[in-house]
Amino acid sequence: MNRPWVDGNHVQLLINGEQYYPRVFEAMAQAREEILLETFIIFDDKVGQQLQKALIDAASRGVRVEVVVDGYGTGDLPDTYIAALTEAGVSFHAFDPQPKLAGMRTNLFHRLHRKIVVIDGELAFIGGINYSADHLGDFGPMAKQDYAVEVTGPVVAQVHAASRRLMAPVLEPPSDVRPVTQPTGQSTAVLIERDNRMRSTDIETHYLQAIRSAQKRVVVANAYFFPGYRLLRELRNAARRGVEVTLILQGQPDMRWVRALSRLLYNYLLQGGVSIREYCQRPLHGKVALVDDQWATVGSSNLDPLSLSFNLEANLFIRDPAFNQTLYEHLHSLAQEHCKPVTLERMVRGYWWRAPLIFACFHIVRHFPRIAGWFPAHRQRLKSLQPEIQAQGELHEGNT
Repeated sequence: MNRPWVDGNHVQLLINGEQYYPRVFEAMAQAREEILLETFIIFDDKVGQQLQKALIDAASRGVRVEVVVDGYGTGDLPDTYIAALTEAGVSFHAFDPQPKLAGMRTNLFHRLHRKIVVIDGELAFIGGINYSADHLGDFGPMAKQDYAVEVTGPVVAQVHAASRRLMAPVLEPPSDVRPVTQPTGQSTAVLIERDNRMRSTDIETHYLQAIRSAQKRVVVANAYFFPGYRLLRELRNAARRGVEVTLILQGQPDMRWVRALSRLLYNYLLQGGVSIREYCQRPLHGKVALVDDQWATVGSSNLDPLSLSFNLEANLFIRDPAFNQTLYEHLHSLAQEHCKPVTLERMVRGYWWRAPLIFACFHIVRHFPRIAGWFPAHRQRLKSLQPEIQAQGELHEGNT
């Protein structure tokens, strides 16, 4: 919570892969010194292959390219894909890869869930979009609805420092790029991370502070919604004091059990006056929110136990009336045209058999931070694949 808000930034909303990928790949094509990339997932599909080409092209012209992927999310990436990168000079690192047990991935918790790109210390992308074709509309009915931002200005120094800090154990030699700090726009912004050390509640705390101060409206569009009790209470309290609180949640889920859990919380919120709308056009994968006319956030953090208590996450928080209005107009259109409203009458049907589950859920979310502490936290580490090391089948390991 000690990181300062900084003025003078330009922040642009990017919706879905159609807007995100062309801008990222164009920025990579213009990189002169350095590309730092963190992501949860890379698939060897048409998007992953475009990414591979962009990174190889950058490395071939002398740009330093450092890539960190999550060992769980990107655990099935073919060796040939990685080899093509490392042979071209790309440094490729996996966050805590673990061997499979009976064909199943075992490293479920404490994932690297951040999605960050930093180009030459002067341009950054932050959001929830992975490198996979299911973020494109032509993927079909299961194409994901998601968001990211492109940002320039002094806050990029915070993003660059965050990536360098994550990669420090394997960043040899350390990055000598000096971030550009000249003003480029009117946005005030701050990068907030969540980790399992000094920043375990920072993203949630920023949400809580903004909702408590809300006077006009709160709009939250979040893919996996099962937050802690404090956040649920603040949403309900805001609605009770006359704030228009709207939640846009999954109505066509990519994982049905996620919607089932979220719906166990609906009664509590609806009874307090919160409006809930389920987005039904395609699976919702976004993690965005806005409060009143200035505050907004876009990032990787869901409002669920994995993101709020286990994963490494990163959100950009923004104060800018123009950006807030752009995001509001988009979400309002989404809610009106592609969402199904959830009513209290609909939720009370079958309440008699769901009541014990609802009771149990509230006790779980109320005490989840304490419950999370019972889980052993494995050692977070990066494993780096380099061409000469890969040929020997060895791994260089460092602690993060």
